[in-house]
Amino acid sequence: MTRPSLSFFSLAFGAFALPVHAEVPRVVTDVPVVGALVQQVMGDLGRPDILLEAGGDPHSYSLRPSQARSLQNADLLIWVGPELTPWLARPAENLAAGSHSMTLLDLPATRRHEYADAHEHEHEHEHEHEHDDHGHDHVHSGTDPHAWLDPANGQAWLEAIAEALAARDPDHAAVYTDNAAKAAAEISALDAELRALLAPAKGKRFVVFHDAYGYFTAHYGLEPAIAVSLGDASTPSAGRLEAIRNEISSQGAVCAFPEANHDPRLIAAATEGTEVRQGEALDPEGSGAPADPNLYPAVLRGLGKALADCLNQG
Repeated sequence: MTRPSLSFFSLAFGAFALPVHAEVPRVVTDVPVVGALVQQVMGDLGRPDILLEAGGDPHSYSLRPSQARSLQNADLLIWVGPELTPWLARPAENLAAGSHSMTLLDLPATRRHEYADAHEHEHEHEHEHEHDDHGHDHVHSGTDPHAWLDPANGQAWLEAIAEALAARDPDHAAVYTDNAAKAAAEISALDAELRALLAPAKGKRFVVFHDAYGYFTAHYGLEPAIAVSLGDASTPSAGRLEAIRNEISSQGAVCAFPEANHDPRLIAAATEGTEVRQGEALDPEGSGAPADPNLYPAVLRGLGKALADCLNQG
């Protein structure tokens, strides 16, 4: 896939005649964490519409008619990409004339991981069990879309969002740029805080509900998580659960973390009969937090704290 550069977006948006006093763009986003980044850049100038409702599954969702209308009225659609929200792929291709779609995974500055190589040191046997004879597990390959869990991507996306907004609304370009820079600086401070918090957790194996944490663990030098479900949060087969139990035992996992909006019994089943400690539920999409500008740092901080509270014991 050829990925557009930030300068490409400036040229693309500039190709359309803008009014002398351009209005603040109407922005639609896919998921709350992206909406939070957009809100940080827009500040008091406006608010994006967020398609995924609280508690919704980004991998499987149906647009309501009012949301479809919001998309048609949008100046900008800013979304992670079809790898995360496949239900948004067709609407993104059929926006109204003059509207634009920015796919964050396709930006050159985005650090992308494939599911198989999020960690160079990941054990091969972690993937060998994903296609066993007993189950119906989905193919586990391609780009991992949970890229916002790398703080460096959050910072890169803030810059890209500011440039896209400024191209549509040059009157407020300085505001967008300043807001993005301030938010990026706050992420840098949080990043340093999390590095210190998670340092004692290095080298310890742990279990999670689904394969969504590769960006976070790679960024902070943690061991790759043992995922009960695959990257699309599909229900694991009996054969996969058996393989996960064997892996928990062989790898000496010390903690297991359920996930917000998913059945905790799957984690319980995978860790039954082991001495694995159960940690707090993880919320990689921020579904349990207020959809406000502070959501993105809250997601990162929440993950770091939950992991550290369990892994740093003993």
